[in-house]
Amino acid sequence: MSASAVVPVNISTEMREAYLDYAMSVIVARALPDARDGLKPVHRRILYAMYDMGLRSESAYKKSARIVGEVLGKYHPHGDVAVYETLVRLAQDFSMRYPLIDGQGNFGSIDGDGAAAMRYTEARMTQIGEELLVDIDMNTVDFGENFDGTLNEPLVLPASIPNLLVNGASGIAVGMSTNIPPHNMGEVCDALHYMLQRWDSLDDVAVEDLLQFIKGPDFPTGGIVYRHVDGLENGDDSLVSAYATGRGKITMRAKVHFEDMGRGKSRIIVSELPYQVNKSALIERIAALVREGRLEGIADLRDESDRQGLRMSIELQRGAEPTQVLQRLFKLTPLQETFSIIMLALVNNEPKLLTLKQALKVYLDHRIVVVRRRSAHALQQARDRAHILAGLLKAMDQLDLVIDTIRKSRNAESARNNLIRLLSISEIQAQAILDMQLRRLAALERRKIEDEYQEKMKLIDYLEGLLADERKLRDVIAEELRTIKGAYGDQRRTIITDETAGRTITVESLTLPQEKTWVLFSTSGRIGRTIGGTIPELHSAADDPPRFVVESDSSNIIYLFSSAGACATVLTHQLPQIEQAVDGTSFRDLTAFKNGEEITAVLSLPSSAETGLLCFATMKGEVKRLALSDLPGMMSHSFKVMDLEPDDRLNWVLPTTGEDEVFLVTAHGQAIRFKENDVRPTTIGTGGMRGIKLGEGEDCVISAQTARPEAQLFTITRSGVAKSSPVADYPTQGRAGSGVVTMKLLNPGDPLAAAAQGGMDDTLLLLTDAGRAVALKLSAVPNGRRDKRGDIVIALGNHEKVTQAVVPLTEFVLPSETASENAG
Repeated sequence: MSASAVVPVNISTEMREAYLDYAMSVIVARALPDARDGLKPVHRRILYAMYDMGLRSESAYKKSARIVGEVLGKYHPHGDVAVYETLVRLAQDFSMRYPLIDGQGNFGSIDGDGAAAMRYTEARMTQIGEELLVDIDMNTVDFGENFDGTLNEPLVLPASIPNLLVNGASGIAVGMSTNIPPHNMGEVCDALHYMLQRWDSLDDVAVEDLLQFIKGPDFPTGGIVYRHVDGLENGDDSLVSAYATGRGKITMRAKVHFEDMGRGKSRIIVSELPYQVNKSALIERIAALVREGRLEGIADLRDESDRQGLRMSIELQRGAEPTQVLQRLFKLTPLQETFSIIMLALVNNEPKLLTLKQALKVYLDHRIVVVRRRSAHALQQARDRAHILAGLLKAMDQLDLVIDTIRKSRNAESARNNLIRLLSISEIQAQAILDMQLRRLAALERRKIEDEYQEKMKLIDYLEGLLADERKLRDVIAEELRTIKGAYGDQRRTIITDETAGRTITVESLTLPQEKTWVLFSTSGRIGRTIGGTIPELHSAADDPPRFVVESDSSNIIYLFSSAGACATVLTHQLPQIEQAVDGTSFRDLTAFKNGEEITAVLSLPSSAETGLLCFATMKGEVKRLALSDLPGMMSHSFKVMDLEPDDRLNWVLPTTGEDEVFLVTAHGQAIRFKENDVRPTTIGTGGMRGIKLGEGEDCVISAQTARPEAQLFTITRSGVAKSSPVADYPTQGRAGSGVVTMKLLNPGDPLAAAAQGGMDDTLLLLTDAGRAVALKLSAVPNGRRDKRGDIVIALGNHEKVTQAVVPLTEFVLPSETASENAG
């Protein structure tokens, strides 16, 4: 090397500049997300590569190795392991609140298990992942050259979803880091809509206004977030502080509850963990603390997680105080963690600490640019097309002359020039005329061209008006946000509580809030819950009406009884939160029931229920009583409650006090009323005893209830013939008799279909096999002696039969043609 090629520099200056270049490269190109789309370059490149490969949510999966190779070869010249790990995280539903990639195969678990090798797993984009790339082919974002200058890649994505806030971000740069928690999609969309409505007065929007909509972080693993933390002055709200400054700390706790095991023993059940807590590591930590003697009172520790969800059982020693053990667990283990909020992201390629309001504003500014560029692109396309259509219409106005001109031209170029002179059109229009197929000369085709031209002109007027008025652009964004919320908005998973983390736990302040809940079970077997003290307003879907509506408490156990005499359990608070029964999850996904088993009863019981009984009744008239104290608590598998004959089925499960009377009605019009004490309680899994002697032929029990002496018994046949009579008219008899007549049946082929008890002011719902539900006042039904004939009370279609009669809860909204709860 010649001496002239050596340039002396100051080493401190050179190191400072080199380190700053390195730091900015890490900050901008690797560690921090863009505030507009919430993505780091590697995330963006993976999604764009999958978009380029056609891996849409409805397309076939492709090997992860192929996707990683595409990303490395075209856009991201770094290690394949780093790219694959990023792809895996984008597919994990316990890491991402709204996964952007749909993975097939082993993509890891909350236990810390790693994903299978990329040669085994497959992936494609989710619908939400696609939303980040919507309209990317309409000049909505800038592109730049890839690492070798052979391809272009987007510098940011259009992002029709507010990804930075809904999925959060984390990363460590040089001298700075970011840690943005995920949030609920519906809540963020509502906050964005609120800001759009007040765009001209955003200075007046305070963080407290936004927290009306965004309640706080919404982690994919659920858990509980405490707004107030010991150590903050004056009990300040940690969420308000964090969102107002862009930096703060919140306390996360696992969602737990206590279960009484009887005989002085209890257990702590963990059903949700704080965000990013490794379940296996947590169990090992608890076990180590017990071995070291630092954690006392624990007898056993089990991981009972299955397809129903996460469940850790911490069994306590006899006499141990559950709240004290739980307090120690929160103090010594990751059951309680601190989440440091650092809302740092790139704005104009520079790191900036964002408040909640600023993060929302940056996203809305980005969407305004995207919609404006999209509209301008669509406007140019519409103008170009309208220009061509105008030329075609000119040619059709002088069709014979145009054809003659083309025929006399020596070649295509001269024909094009001749058309330009003849029609006073542009070169593009002339070329379109030459390219036009002969079939388009038909009169009908001319009409299509005229209609298309008019549509394009209307579109041009609309787009010009849109681009001239930013208020209209914001209206478009608001409408798109409503669509996004409707498509992807879901129930909040993380509970935000106003209590203070760190204070002494009491039974009254357990981490599982005691909330009044309604459990909805649909006809097709979908189950979910709604929260609130009043009965939910039901607007039943005709194809899947709610069958059971059960009042519960968030800490109760839901018992599902099947026609085969089996039972399975699920915790109320683990049911999905829904608005209508049809929105629920199939009971088969939550329980271990076999295919073919039908749910015939749903009960909600406290985990520590020790008084009371259950009375079981079958289609063949068998009855059985079981003490509630003999009923198992929460179980991960189904269990037998009643042994049945092969041709019998369990249809009714009635909670009783021990002093009630059982009321059975048969298809042949007989009814029996007997004291429940006539049925001696037996153990779980045993058979029953005869409750009523059935008639010959196809006789069966069609209703089992606890008798209400002050009520009326309504009975109806399959053809709609009905009557009512006082329950007091039915004498109390001994068990196993034939009973007494409840309705005189004239047609042996028209047996009773249903029976229900109610007051004269009650409204009945008559359900038919055609899916109809007809409301009927009990006072409008003929009333008389129990052995009296009935009259037709409902008009049925051809071959339509009545299947059920129920007395819904009076607070129900009863549409005229909907189905409702199955009370019987």
